[in-house]
Amino acid sequence: MTRPALLLLGLLACATAYAQPPSSASDIALRLLDRLDARDYAAAESAFGERMAAAVPAEKLAAVWESLPAQAGAARGRGAPTVSTGDGVQMVVVPLHYEKAELVAKVAVDATGAIIGFLIQPAPPAAAAAVAADAGFTERDFSVGDGNRALPGTLAMPDAVHAPPRGVPAMVLVHGSGATDRDETIGPNRPFLDIARGLASQGIAVLRYEKRSKVRPQDFASGDFGIDDETTDDAVAAVAALRATKGIDPERVFVLGHSQGGMMAPRIAAHSGHVAGLVLLAAPARPLLDILVEQNVRLAVLDDGKTSPQEAEAIATLRQQVAAVRAGGPVPLDRSPLHQSATYWRSTDAVHPVEEAKAVARPMLILQGARDIQVVDADWQAWKAGLHADPDVAFRLYPTLNHLGIAVGEDEGLAAYSREGHVDPALIADVAEWIRAH
Repeated sequence: MTRPALLLLGLLACATAYAQPPSSASDIALRLLDRLDARDYAAAESAFGERMAAAVPAEKLAAVWESLPAQAGAARGRGAPTVSTGDGVQMVVVPLHYEKAELVAKVAVDATGAIIGFLIQPAPPAAAAAVAADAGFTERDFSVGDGNRALPGTLAMPDAVHAPPRGVPAMVLVHGSGATDRDETIGPNRPFLDIARGLASQGIAVLRYEKRSKVRPQDFASGDFGIDDETTDDAVAAVAALRATKGIDPERVFVLGHSQGGMMAPRIAAHSGHVAGLVLLAAPARPLLDILVEQNVRLAVLDDGKTSPQEAEAIATLRQQVAAVRAGGPVPLDRSPLHQSATYWRSTDAVHPVEEAKAVARPMLILQGARDIQVVDADWQAWKAGLHADPDVAFRLYPTLNHLGIAVGEDEGLAAYSREGHVDPALIADVAEWIRAH
């Protein structure tokens, strides 16, 4: 899974109107933050609609809000709010300054003054630098799919002077969990941008695209969708589109899946039938629901070495939600992990990564950072146990890299996600060398 639980409070629910709404969306957002700062969580909850308040009661708000200083340092004030409007909803974005991180609060307000969404996340980084004229490659817009369901993307294409007669080898990058952009932006880090430009500079075309849940969440509005709808199908379409692109060798299109994308990479290859090989970076080998519980247990102690009563209660609730999903009956969204549907979670339980990797029988390169606190040694060992005897599978373990393939300190933990870094050039070089050999 890509996105850590830290700094994320994603709440999207129907809400009722205030009896006397404040005069502007900015007023509503700032009043909510004032109440949180004052630890008046009951008053904050009162601004939510019925469904939202049920999903995120005052005690849950308190647990999340009070965890921020432990993760991001002391609060250092706020920036000026900005407001944008779309589909009858005003989105207020308020910069939150902390000692160790820059965050943003996003508050969605409907026409009646009701809060229908609240999200806290790392502040987006500044725009990426343009590709240098002598980089050896160019970037251009690229579309995955057709019509209004198409996903925007970027193709990094090596200069034609380097292309062999059949075209260049190519790579499709497949995201981890969450509503992720084409660069897989997490705080100030853009691992997919690093990988795409690093490989393109070595003669390998790379396609990265916006995840459907990022740019077309309406496609999942019914809640009746599974992990193939979210990940597999679009990746298969991306492979097909890349194979049909002028200058690409259609027999040498590879897939690099990160985190959840790595878990799904064998299935993508099976559904496509035209994938030359797979690179799995920080890929779960075990069920996502089990890893989700494990991550929350681990994250609870990373900040202060102990599990608070609120954290223990949240973990107990999560275990109950997982059990309810696996029991097989109907599960309301507000009682399902991360407010994803039971249908979705049951589809993830139906994925068996190692067995599917064996069945697809493609060359594979499996990469793992030893300082990954999300996908851990148990997954690495499961991949090795299942595939070590296959001569077409290679393994690389990087002692100082985290979940994003970025070098971090031994005890840096969650703070590393808020510090700018770049994917290790040695990892990118290993991928390029492996592709050239296949």
